[in-house]
Amino acid sequence: MTEGRTALFPGTFDPFTNGHLDLTRRAARLFDRVIVAVAPSPAKGTLFTVEERVEMIQMATRSMRHVEVVAFADLVVDCARRLGAQVMIRGLRAVSDFEYEFQMALMNRRLSPSLEVVFLMPSQQYSYLNSTLVKEVAKLGGKVTGLVPAVVLERLKIRLALGAAAPPRAARRSGRKPTRTSRARPKR
Repeated sequence: MTEGRTALFPGTFDPFTNGHLDLTRRAARLFDRVIVAVAPSPAKGTLFTVEERVEMIQMATRSMRHVEVVAFADLVVDCARRLGAQVMIRGLRAVSDFEYEFQMALMNRRLSPSLEVVFLMPSQQYSYLNSTLVKEVAKLGGKVTGLVPAVVLERLKIRLALGAAAPPRAARRSGRKPTRTSRARPKR
Protein backbone atom coordinates (compact mmCIF):
# COMPACT_ATOMS: atom_id res chain seq x y z
CA MET A 1 0.00 0.00 0.00
CA THR A 2 1.29 3.43 -0.92
CA GLU A 3 1.56 5.84 2.00
CA GLY A 4 -1.18 8.50 2.20
CA ARG A 5 -3.00 7.57 -1.02
CA THR A 6 -6.66 8.54 -1.28
CA ALA A 7 -8.98 6.85 -3.76
CA LEU A 8 -12.33 8.20 -4.90
CA PHE A 9 -15.01 5.66 -5.85
CA PRO A 10 -17.71 7.72 -7.62
CA GLY A 11 -21.10 6.58 -8.85
CA THR A 12 -24.84 6.94 -8.61
CA PHE A 13 -25.19 3.81 -6.45
CA ASP A 14 -28.96 3.62 -6.83
CA PRO A 15 -29.01 1.28 -5.09
CA PHE A 16 -25.62 0.33 -3.62
CA THR A 17 -25.13 -3.36 -4.47
CA ASN A 18 -22.94 -6.10 -3.07
CA GLY A 19 -20.80 -5.60 -6.18
CA HIS A 20 -20.19 -1.99 -5.10
CA LEU A 21 -19.49 -3.20 -1.57
CA ASP A 22 -17.00 -5.75 -2.93
CA LEU A 23 -15.17 -3.05 -4.90
CA THR A 24 -15.12 -0.76 -1.86
CA ARG A 25 -13.51 -3.55 0.21
CA ARG A 26 -10.94 -4.22 -2.52
CA ALA A 27 -10.08 -0.52 -2.76
CA ALA A 28 -9.80 -0.25 1.03
CA ARG A 29 -7.10 -2.95 0.97
CA LEU A 30 -5.12 -1.01 -1.62
CA PHE A 31 -5.45 2.59 -0.43
CA ASP A 32 -5.12 4.42 2.89
CA ARG A 33 -8.39 6.27 2.44
CA VAL A 34 -11.36 5.45 0.20
CA ILE A 35 -14.13 7.96 -0.43
CA VAL A 36 -17.36 6.66 -1.93
CA ALA A 37 -18.77 9.69 -3.77
CA VAL A 38 -22.49 9.64 -4.54
CA ALA A 39 -23.75 11.59 -7.57
CA PRO A 40 -27.33 12.83 -7.94
CA SER A 41 -27.84 11.79 -11.62
CA PRO A 42 -31.41 13.05 -12.05
CA ALA A 43 -31.42 11.88 -15.68
CA LYS A 44 -31.23 8.26 -14.46
CA GLY A 45 -34.52 8.53 -12.58
CA THR A 46 -33.16 7.47 -9.22
CA LEU A 47 -35.21 5.50 -6.72
CA PHE A 48 -33.53 6.99 -3.66
CA THR A 49 -32.42 10.55 -2.91
CA VAL A 50 -28.72 11.34 -2.66
CA GLU A 51 -29.09 11.70 1.11
CA GLU A 52 -30.75 8.28 1.40
CA ARG A 53 -28.04 6.66 -0.72
CA VAL A 54 -25.27 8.28 1.33
CA GLU A 55 -26.89 7.05 4.55
CA MET A 56 -27.33 3.48 3.26
CA ILE A 57 -23.72 3.32 2.02
CA GLN A 58 -22.46 4.68 5.35
CA MET A 59 -24.36 1.93 7.15
CA ALA A 60 -23.15 -0.77 4.72
CA THR A 61 -19.49 0.31 5.04
CA ARG A 62 -19.40 1.27 8.73
CA SER A 63 -17.16 -1.67 9.62
CA MET A 64 -14.54 -0.65 7.04
CA ARG A 65 -11.77 1.50 8.42
CA HIS A 66 -10.77 4.53 6.37
CA VAL A 67 -13.91 4.51 4.18
CA GLU A 68 -15.91 7.72 3.94
CA VAL A 69 -19.10 8.52 2.03
CA VAL A 70 -19.91 11.93 0.55
CA ALA A 71 -22.32 13.43 -1.94
CA PHE A 72 -21.13 15.49 -4.90
CA ALA A 73 -22.80 17.34 -7.76
CA ASP A 74 -19.87 18.77 -9.71
CA LEU A 75 -17.38 17.19 -12.09
CA VAL A 76 -15.83 14.06 -10.61
CA VAL A 77 -12.34 15.47 -11.19
CA ASP A 78 -13.26 18.58 -9.19
CA CYS A 79 -14.64 16.38 -6.41
CA ALA A 80 -11.40 14.36 -6.40
CA ARG A 81 -9.29 17.53 -6.27
CA ARG A 82 -11.39 19.01 -3.46
CA LEU A 83 -11.11 15.80 -1.37
CA GLY A 84 -7.41 15.25 -2.09
CA ALA A 85 -7.87 12.01 -4.06
CA GLN A 86 -5.02 10.99 -6.34
CA VAL A 87 -6.84 7.96 -7.75
CA MET A 88 -10.33 7.24 -9.04
CA ILE A 89 -11.68 3.70 -8.73
CA ARG A 90 -13.90 2.28 -11.46
CA GLY A 91 -15.34 -1.20 -11.63
CA LEU A 92 -15.19 -3.37 -14.73
CA ARG A 93 -17.63 -6.26 -14.79
CA ALA A 94 -17.34 -7.34 -18.39
CA VAL A 95 -15.79 -6.32 -21.69
CA SER A 96 -18.97 -4.34 -22.41
CA ASP A 97 -18.06 -1.90 -19.59
CA PHE A 98 -14.61 -1.23 -20.98
CA GLU A 99 -15.40 1.08 -23.91
CA TYR A 100 -17.50 3.48 -21.83
CA GLU A 101 -15.07 3.43 -18.90
CA PHE A 102 -12.10 3.94 -21.24
CA GLN A 103 -13.74 7.04 -22.78
CA MET A 104 -14.54 8.45 -19.36
CA ALA A 105 -11.00 7.77 -18.10
CA LEU A 106 -9.49 9.61 -21.07
CA MET A 107 -11.82 12.60 -20.64
CA ASN A 108 -11.05 12.72 -16.91
CA ARG A 109 -7.32 12.52 -17.68
CA ARG A 110 -7.72 15.47 -20.05
CA LEU A 111 -9.53 17.45 -17.34
CA SER A 112 -7.14 16.42 -14.56
CA PRO A 113 -3.85 14.88 -15.76
CA SER A 114 -2.70 14.09 -12.21
CA LEU A 115 -5.77 11.97 -11.37
CA GLU A 116 -5.10 8.30 -12.12
CA VAL A 117 -7.90 5.86 -12.88
CA VAL A 118 -7.66 2.34 -11.48
CA PHE A 119 -9.97 -0.37 -12.79
CA LEU A 120 -10.96 -3.11 -10.37
CA MET A 121 -12.85 -6.28 -11.18
CA PRO A 122 -15.48 -7.49 -8.73
CA SER A 123 -15.65 -11.02 -7.41
CA GLN A 124 -16.96 -13.43 -10.02
CA GLN A 125 -20.26 -13.79 -8.17
CA TYR A 126 -21.01 -10.10 -8.79
CA SER A 127 -19.70 -9.80 -12.35
CA TYR A 128 -23.22 -9.58 -13.83
CA LEU A 129 -24.68 -7.34 -11.15
CA ASN A 130 -25.68 -3.71 -11.60
CA SER A 131 -28.08 -1.30 -9.91
CA THR A 132 -30.49 -1.21 -12.85
CA LEU A 133 -30.95 -4.99 -12.74
CA VAL A 134 -31.51 -4.92 -8.99
CA LYS A 135 -34.16 -2.19 -9.31
CA GLU A 136 -35.95 -4.03 -12.13
CA VAL A 137 -36.04 -7.33 -10.27
CA ALA A 138 -37.16 -5.64 -7.05
CA LYS A 139 -39.87 -3.58 -8.80
CA LEU A 140 -41.29 -6.75 -10.32
CA GLY A 141 -41.40 -8.50 -6.96
CA GLY A 142 -38.34 -10.71 -7.43
CA LYS A 143 -35.92 -11.56 -4.64
CA VAL A 144 -32.79 -9.44 -4.42
CA THR A 145 -31.53 -11.02 -1.20
CA GLY A 146 -27.77 -11.53 -1.50
CA LEU A 147 -27.46 -8.88 -4.21
CA VAL A 148 -27.53 -5.84 -1.91
CA PRO A 149 -26.42 -5.13 1.67
CA ALA A 150 -29.09 -5.79 4.34
CA VAL A 151 -29.77 -2.08 4.91
CA VAL A 152 -30.42 -1.57 1.19
CA LEU A 153 -32.69 -4.63 1.06
CA GLU A 154 -34.81 -3.24 3.89
CA ARG A 155 -35.06 0.17 2.25
CA LEU A 156 -36.00 -1.43 -1.09
CA LYS A 157 -38.76 -3.41 0.63
CA ILE A 158 -40.12 -0.27 2.20
CA ARG A 159 -39.80 1.87 -0.92
CA LEU A 160 -41.29 -0.68 -3.30
CA ALA A 161 -43.55 -2.57 -0.86
CA LEU A 162 -42.07 -5.77 -2.28
CA GLY A 163 -44.58 -8.53 -2.83
CA ALA A 164 -47.60 -6.37 -1.97
CA ALA A 165 -48.20 -4.58 -5.24
CA ALA A 166 -46.38 -6.85 -7.67
CA PRO A 167 -48.47 -8.41 -10.47
CA PRO A 168 -48.80 -12.21 -10.55
CA ARG A 169 -45.71 -14.02 -11.85
CA ALA A 170 -47.38 -15.32 -15.04
CA ALA A 171 -48.37 -11.79 -16.03
CA ARG A 172 -44.84 -10.50 -15.34
CA ARG A 173 -43.29 -13.22 -17.52
CA SER A 174 -45.65 -12.65 -20.43
CA GLY A 175 -45.51 -8.87 -20.18
CA ARG A 176 -49.34 -8.77 -20.16
CA LYS A 177 -51.41 -7.03 -17.54
CA PRO A 178 -53.33 -9.44 -15.32
CA THR A 179 -57.03 -9.82 -16.16
CA ARG A 180 -60.00 -11.00 -14.11
CA THR A 181 -60.84 -13.88 -16.40
CA SER A 182 -58.77 -15.89 -18.76
CA ARG A 183 -61.66 -17.24 -20.86
CA ALA A 184 -61.12 -17.06 -24.56
CA ARG A 185 -63.62 -15.15 -26.67
CA PRO A 186 -65.84 -17.35 -28.80
CA LYS A 187 -65.14 -17.15 -32.53
CA ARG A 188 -67.89 -15.62 -34.68
